[in-house]
Amino acid sequence: MPLHSLLPLITTTHTLFLIFSLLRSPTFSTAHYNPSPSTPSPLISEWESARATYYAGTNPRDIVGGACGYGDLDKAGYGKATVGLSTALFSKGQICGACYEVRCVEDLRNCIPGTSILVTATNFCAPNYGFTADGGGRCNPPNKHFVLPIEAFEKIALWKAGNMAIQYRRMRCRKEGGIRFAIDGSGVFISVLVSNVAGAGDVVGLKVKGSQTGWLPMSRNWGQNWILNANLKNQPLSFEVTTSDGAILMSYNVAPKSWKIGQTFDGKQFD
Repeated sequence: MPLHSLLPLITTTHTLFLIFSLLRSPTFSTAHYNPSPSTPSPLISEWESARATYYAGTNPRDIVGGACGYGDLDKAGYGKATVGLSTALFSKGQICGACYEVRCVEDLRNCIPGTSILVTATNFCAPNYGFTADGGGRCNPPNKHFVLPIEAFEKIALWKAGNMAIQYRRMRCRKEGGIRFAIDGSGVFISVLVSNVAGAGDVVGLKVKGSQTGWLPMSRNWGQNWILNANLKNQPLSFEVTTSDGAILMSYNVAPKSWKIGQTFDGKQFD
């Protein structure tokens, strides 16, 4: 496939800084945007139209993890069943963790009949305003565009399909194990990356509770990274997760009193 048809998922300076921040450990990332609070919404069940392209398996974006902050997607448990979404779908990172069923349509020569894939939103396909939305700017608003790893793309279509028509719908996420809480921060600043969320998948609210505090609301920093200025050292930590369908799940004493920056802990899981 020609190089010019591979859409880079991360093109902006801010997002490149985000990537390098993810590779540093155990430091925390600074905010790159401050999206407005999201309101709960039901899962979508109807098929909708979009288009999709793919990126090559040698591309390093699966290692750095992209704009949702999950890090190495293989190590995080997402594997190649992932997708980068255009601006019209990405919702400034709110959608990170949501799951979609995707199928190839219309292209009778290149679609693999009767197949579909289930993918998790883990990245952002940045717009390219050097092109019009219908003249090369595939991820420009208002286009609904999916960028898939070639391993996922080839489960529903031949690689030569290129920029193909697809249908997609929101699906409930199926995950193994509990919700993961990766703790980062410094001093009285704490950052928590929430991943491996079943059910709706996309988290719209996170609270943390120490043994010496009540429930403290955290703020979204970027992707599924949540932050709070509070001294929670030497306290076992509990978490309350709210997803976009309004479901709430509490996991008590997820992290022990001896928790350290850089550690990841498993909580309960949505059904």
